[in-house]
Amino acid sequence: MEKKSKFDPRILMEKAVEVMKASIRENRSDGEITPKVGALLWKSDGTIETACRGELREGDHAEYTLIERKNSHRSLGDCVLFATLEPCGPDSRKPPKIECARRITNARIKKVYYGCQDPHPKVAGEGLRYLKQMGVEVIPFDRDLQEVIEEENAEFFDQARRKAAEVEQKPILEPLSFDQNPPDVSLDDLDAEALAHYRSFLLKKGTDGEEEFHRRLSHQGLLLKTETGALAPTRFAHLLFGKHPRDILPQAGILATIHGREGEDPEDFDGPMVLGPDQVISWLRGKIPDAIDRSNPQRKRINDAFYELIREGIANALVHRNYDIEGSKIQLVVEGDTITIRSPGAPVPPITVEQLQSFSAPMVSRNPRLHAVFSTMELAEERGLGLKSMRNKATEAGLPLPKFRFHDPYLDLVLYRSEGAVIGSLAPEIQKQLSNEESERFKWVARRETTTSAEFAKEFNVDTRTARRNLNKYADLGLVETLGDARARKYRTKIHE
Repeated sequence: MEKKSKFDPRILMEKAVEVMKASIRENRSDGEITPKVGALLWKSDGTIETACRGELREGDHAEYTLIERKNSHRSLGDCVLFATLEPCGPDSRKPPKIECARRITNARIKKVYYGCQDPHPKVAGEGLRYLKQMGVEVIPFDRDLQEVIEEENAEFFDQARRKAAEVEQKPILEPLSFDQNPPDVSLDDLDAEALAHYRSFLLKKGTDGEEEFHRRLSHQGLLLKTETGALAPTRFAHLLFGKHPRDILPQAGILATIHGREGEDPEDFDGPMVLGPDQVISWLRGKIPDAIDRSNPQRKRINDAFYELIREGIANALVHRNYDIEGSKIQLVVEGDTITIRSPGAPVPPITVEQLQSFSAPMVSRNPRLHAVFSTMELAEERGLGLKSMRNKATEAGLPLPKFRFHDPYLDLVLYRSEGAVIGSLAPEIQKQLSNEESERFKWVARRETTTSAEFAKEFNVDTRTARRNLNKYADLGLVETLGDARARKYRTKIHE
């Protein structure tokens, strides 16, 4: 039954997710787990229609049911499709079956919202790539809804990822330019410690031999055969495990600088990428005093959370930076009680700085092969949970929330190592306009994504009028931005410049 609905992407995404939950799972003789999938068509007259996998016949894809079984008699060129899983792409189904991505383009649908990328090696980004090549606009669901989809399909995602690890994978969404063998390289150019560390994660049983390890590296696009038949590392492998990655890619590595009263204390980290986060943390612990007294359990937790935030921030920068920007390296800058991690490249489209700052950015990877290795080594999340983890760690430790900002060509992540650091990071002219009481209260605001005047009033035991006066002053100084009308107004901490 069709219902009228205004075009609100969020509401339509939520509806598609609800429809997904009604999917009927196939009984497959090969033991393959089929996903739950929901699809929704929004039509130009405001009506919507939905379908789930197996709704009319066992095994039928949701997109097929919606486009062919329910709307074969209609023109869909002015419709928008919402699907909770990436549509299957070219060559993923045996004739005479037609892939869902082709059915979408055959129906002349020009915009598709998708929930999650399909990790199964038969799809693995090919559906999205095909749609983009055919001029279809593809937009991911909001991250929190992606998490719901993944939870509902946990068994399918786990099985699909296991299958993907057994076959040679292709890059997801966009091909990368440095996945070939550099000249005159061999396995001896890779760092033994870094390889052994990765092997301990990749082959957790510990009984697999060198041949199996090399086979897995080859499947991941990290080793290729040369003309002589010998295995040699690709540029990806050099970046991840190379003894001297900058010999192959000069913009690799991390430049760290501590700015103190006695001048600058620089350090370069030019070794294997996979060892970079822990090497930087070890160096920082020896260079800057603990943020607080580690003898106090509460303060020890804050200090440890701060270093975990740095570790995650560095890992994200290494995985998601744009390696095509020559002459730009990842930078880590320590100034007072703040640490800024500068990563070359704007956020990966369609992600925006605003989505990063609200910790709700969808799961999109610029460098999926690098991301997969870091995920295997538990250095980064492939399910997009890294941002949520950073937010939660800061909140639990009572630290100001991390801040994102973009200054071309760098995406900056600002981390605070104490509650008061957020005040010290403000411009002097702004600090002068805040009373001691207003400064103390802003520290609390900076630990939250949003707040209301009622919440502010309750926290500081003041009346609503005083709360609004304080919050509006923060807004006038550019420290927060207002959301919504006066009756339901919220205040969100802004990116500090």
